Amino acid sequence: MAPSGPTLQGALAALAAAALLAGCGSAPKAPSGRDGPPLVAPPPAELAAIPDAEPRVEPLRVGGPNKPYEVLGRSYTPETRDVPIRETGIASWYGRKFHGRRTASGEVYNMHAMTAAHKTMPLPSYARVRNPKNGREIVVRVNDRGPFVAGRVIDLSYAAAVKLGVAGGIAPVEVERITHEAIRTGSWRRGAPADDAPAAVAAVPDPAPAPAPPLTPELPSGAGVGLVAALPAPGEPPIADGDPARALTPAARGFWVQLGAFRERQGVEDFQQRIAAELDWLAPLLAIYREAPLYRLQAGPYASREDAQGAAQRVREALQLVPLVVERR
Repeated sequence: MAPSGPTLQGALAALAAAALLAGCGSAPKAPSGRDGPPLVAPPPAELAAIPDAEPRVEPLRVGGPNKPYEVLGRSYTPETRDVPIRETGIASWYGRKFHGRRTASGEVYNMHAMTAAHKTMPLPSYARVRNPKNGREIVVRVNDRGPFVAGRVIDLSYAAAVKLGVAGGIAPVEVERITHEAIRTGSWRRGAPADDAPAAVAAVPDPAPAPAPPLTPELPSGAGVGLVAALPAPGEPPIADGDPARALTPAARGFWVQLGAFRERQGVEDFQQRIAAELDWLAPLLAIYREAPLYRLQAGPYASREDAQGAAQRVREALQLVPLVVERR
């Protein structure tokens, strides 16, 4: 069997069993037992065809699976911010011994899914893992804690290990966390264009912008607010096409929830700050991009129209805004 590294649930379960058997004064013992591939499983050829995880922006919690913890006498403090993480070290994998058990994030571990465990990445995260020996790369969703063995940097699911070519045991790898900014811009994809030109809106056209009064210091309540949240006074010239923009990101493929469109850059930036302050769950998903003469505030990308519509409904109920779901291809 492959020498896969213990995950958080496995380590805690073993510690609990040791405490019951040996009494309160016993020193904790490392998890024991053998792990391995499924007894009846798809052959590696079928596992190799499983698609990589598709990164999407997911809010990061300060507590829950990201609170500090201790395993086998060592303390770990997970990140709670959207920060880049790059590591080189040893990868291991875990299989049927943990299949069907809860991961540190509360999700059920599926050895045939493209997931992984990491000691300190914020959960959930997405990471690119590269095997320098064969040049293979995979993208996994990190939803568990581990491996708790010195020198090991990531514990892959069985399917991920097969795709990366490390299912025969442990192997050196390069690990890179994919940030929210890279997901929003689509730059995490190999061969993604380097320019800042946003993709055209497809499938759901925007209505023509209509004048509306400037936003008041407090978010509006009561009557719904239209798509165009604020526009300058009539007759004010539009922003020139070549005008540079601060902190703007191109839109990645997928479904987006549009919250407002502005002629003034400062207006959209102020609106983004106020939306983020009101809806902390939406804040990591917010992005600004420009389609002359407008600056648009959108949240996303979402993997499906249903997910985007669900988010739009939550925004509508919380802020009495009327968002628009758009698709970018």
